[in-house]
Amino acid sequence: MTSGTTGTTPQNQQPPAMPQPQTVTAEDIRAALKAGFSDFLARPVMSGFFGLFYALFGIFFVWALLWMGKIWMIVPGAIAFPLVAPFACAGLYEMSRRLKAGTSFGWADILTVMANQRKREMVWMAFVTLFILWVWFYQFRTVLVITLQHAAFSDLQGFFEVVLFTSEGWTFVIIATLVSAFLATVLFSVTVVAMPLLLDREIDFVTAMITSVRVVKRNPVVMLGWGAIIAVTMTLSFVPAFMGLIFTLPILGHTTWHLYEKAVAPKIGS
Repeated sequence: MTSGTTGTTPQNQQPPAMPQPQTVTAEDIRAALKAGFSDFLARPVMSGFFGLFYALFGIFFVWALLWMGKIWMIVPGAIAFPLVAPFACAGLYEMSRRLKAGTSFGWADILTVMANQRKREMVWMAFVTLFILWVWFYQFRTVLVITLQHAAFSDLQGFFEVVLFTSEGWTFVIIATLVSAFLATVLFSVTVVAMPLLLDREIDFVTAMITSVRVVKRNPVVMLGWGAIIAVTMTLSFVPAFMGLIFTLPILGHTTWHLYEKAVAPKIGS
């Protein structure tokens, strides 16, 4: 299997065939988790670097919202935070690919592959993700204004008191949860396989998204179960000031690569 990170497809070459989804089982997730943990142990410092970067970004994100007085954005931000992790995992995908192939690599190799993604289709995936997140925040704000229009709070504690101990707050929780669950499912479905697929092959981002959705459609219980594992694990990692992400993000990132290899049929000739 090749990484597909060395330029564009020549004009005289036939476009690649549509990647084919495969059946994924709970045993495949277990095996992928085992392989992901093994990859983390093989290069703990390099893997942990990506987790540390993501953790520091989370700390800065929360601090910026508090500084701007956008307290209401912390909750949808915390919900959406795990779903943008695939962008932070591009280097981890490449590490897992090279570890499986037995190819030696250093910092420059991994960072170069990541830098090259700006010339490829992953940039368009970033726009898609940002658009869905924008819709996410907008709907959260809209529901907040409609359901809690008479409530007043000046800090995060006051926000939770209104949400948890008033009838308007529970109305807000129910509506926001339903809408957020729908958008989370959409975002997860179009990205879970698309990110490693774009790193691995020379295809367009629309094909990558379609393939990702087809994988989820073919394996709804298993793939959404995997999404739940990601969400719960990363949410628990927030508790110690985001520092748990130093370990959990790399393991989940490496695991995602191995799960992608199970979920999408290899290229012809690979």
